[in-house]
Amino acid sequence: MSFRKRGVVLGNPRTPAVAKVEKSLPPGTRPSPHDGRLTTSSGTQSLDQLLAGHAGLPMGTSLLIEESGTTDFGGMLLRYYAAEGLVQGHHVHVLGFDDSWRRELPGLGTDGKEKTAKAESSSDSKMKIAWRYEALGNRVSPSRDPTQTPSPQQSTAAAFCHTFNLTKKLESSDVKGQLFGFPIVNAFSPPSSFFRDFLASVAAKLTSSPPSTIHRVVVPSLLSPTLYPSYACNPEQVLRFLHRLRALLRQHHTRLTAVATLPISLHPRANGLTRWAEHLCDGVLELVPLGHQIQVSRDPTSEDKAQGLVRVHSLPIFHERGGGLDEGWRREDLSFKLSASTGLSITPYSLPPVGEDEEQGKENTEAEKKKKSLEF
Repeated sequence: MSFRKRGVVLGNPRTPAVAKVEKSLPPGTRPSPHDGRLTTSSGTQSLDQLLAGHAGLPMGTSLLIEESGTTDFGGMLLRYYAAEGLVQGHHVHVLGFDDSWRRELPGLGTDGKEKTAKAESSSDSKMKIAWRYEALGNRVSPSRDPTQTPSPQQSTAAAFCHTFNLTKKLESSDVKGQLFGFPIVNAFSPPSSFFRDFLASVAAKLTSSPPSTIHRVVVPSLLSPTLYPSYACNPEQVLRFLHRLRALLRQHHTRLTAVATLPISLHPRANGLTRWAEHLCDGVLELVPLGHQIQVSRDPTSEDKAQGLVRVHSLPIFHERGGGLDEGWRREDLSFKLSASTGLSITPYSLPPVGEDEEQGKENTEAEKKKKSLEF
């Protein structure tokens, strides 16, 4: 009878573990936490969170932002979208403007610098009651090496969405991408050539650029007579343009996204042209400004009233590609507020408590009376 030593594994010797090769993602992109498809940021963090389950705009999709009235909140979303692309190193294609449109983009905010400064100041003033726990902060977890460099996915996730400040302009040192403007040179040119040449230039840039380069298409104020000539409102030309843009998005589904705005005060949603434009776009949002006085808040901590409502008609994740999670965006009312330092934030809409407006009105009248009594 033969004896065998216990603890010896029978069979082939253990093969060495193969090191995992992490695929580096393009800058400004990350996989969706829901189904893993590639996504990019819209430049507005609250808008990214609205896209249920993806936390970003899926690549190869388009978003149509409708707005009623004379405000330009949709234009601000376009500027955030373009500024985010330039900071990330993407190629941004703008229809109807030249390269000087970059001067209208907001600059980077300093929230990160302020947070680090606050952390350093708070570390200086330590609590005396916790002096015995001071050494615990210097210990390093054995599962993480302090000298280990972060993976490419972690580094891109940290800079997925930046914070912009409306009081600043985007500096040339912060721009890593390129802006390609396509102005309307001749207003009497054939309508088909204007839209066709723009899409041809985008397709040429997609072909000539490296495969890892991300492209963004910006279409501001579609069908607006103040920006486009009269022939641009021809339904045949507009729908053909949107159909070709959709085909280009499907062809380059890992490198291209598009965001457009549409003034529905001139073209209501009951119009057949607007309805067909919504069908040709993957996501449709509607911004409804409220009737009270609209002003941009400069203090992010102030609790100002909502400046408008957000109606979600469709999202890119609920189209032919499927996927996505229903987070109740149809069941609750959403509102938005524009701040100079934090940008446009989308939150659930809630009415103020009963009687709060009356109390504020009384306080304002009393303050005005005191000011008048002090005047000579």
